Amino acid sequence: MLEPGGAQLSALRLGRALKPLGIDTTLVAGDATPGGIELARAHGFEVEHFSEVRGLQWEPCPEFAEWLAPRLEGADLVHGHMFGAWWAAARAAPPGVPVIASEHNAMTWPRRAHDAEAAAAAPRLDCFFAHGLATRTWAARIGVPGDRIAAGESMVDGLDARPRADLPAPRITYAGRLAADKGPDVLVEALGLLEDPPPTFLLGDGELRAALEHQVAGLGLGDVVRFSGWQPYPERFVVGASVHVVPSRHDAWSQSAVLAMGLGVPVVGAAVEGLPDTLGGRRGVLVPAEDPRALAGAIGPVLAGLCESDRDAARAYARRFTAERVAARYASMYRALAGAGRAADRPAA
Repeated sequence: MLEPGGAQLSALRLGRALKPLGIDTTLVAGDATPGGIELARAHGFEVEHFSEVRGLQWEPCPEFAEWLAPRLEGADLVHGHMFGAWWAAARAAPPGVPVIASEHNAMTWPRRAHDAEAAAAAPRLDCFFAHGLATRTWAARIGVPGDRIAAGESMVDGLDARPRADLPAPRITYAGRLAADKGPDVLVEALGLLEDPPPTFLLGDGELRAALEHQVAGLGLGDVVRFSGWQPYPERFVVGASVHVVPSRHDAWSQSAVLAMGLGVPVVGAAVEGLPDTLGGRRGVLVPAEDPRALAGAIGPVLAGLCESDRDAARAYARRFTAERVAARYASMYRALAGAGRAADRPAA
């Protein structure tokens, strides 16, 4: 699914960072939105896509696999992100071409479960990049051998950002899709519990926007919450913020949290999936998920300058995910897999 989003942005950055390392990337999408296509073009990629939005990231679609097959001819390897992509790639990739899968979050099927179809595709996968423990556990459950499951990494950019001159201080930031799994409604409710909340910027868009606007109006927060839409450079809003909030209901690893950490901004996040690992070691402040009162109780002290996070540790953690480091790791693994695929495809002597 190609749309403006954190996973897509990371993939585009990875493809761009791989090029100086001698690896060319061709981007093919199942579903694509106009905003996603424009985002890809801004990163130097023209995209072929199979359809408009149909939910193919969650669905096994034989027609998509058939359409995909001729587009994979000549590839040294194929990396499919999200189930619909790697299921189709497992069917469509030529023999001997390694197929890589990746998933960012715990598998939650929106319509019906496709564990059986995923298990049928698992033997064709040469590597499964799991972003988080829940995803790793699921990959093992569908039959991916343990030695083929690797930790997935996303990259962050903009750690040298300067703030926009027109932004107020103090301010709170949130960056992510306006969707239930990201929990922006929890943040809005928490703002209503603060005595004097500062301007809060919601960076992103999505299906919850209208409901959030209604919630903001109902809580009398119209002068506080600012809907800033999708931002290609969220770091310019985040740098210099008083606190960055990650109120997710599901999140294996938050790019926006790590971006804020790298910029020296205190982070308050929900203790879900992989966020306790990301914000552990006093790199951030953790609160129970879906608990606006606890979230407000953590944001307040940070705004008052009482943050106890270890910002040096947070910055050091974020530096592990620069484009150069992440691209070098993927390039090494891609080359090893492609080399193994070519060797396996040679006829026996």
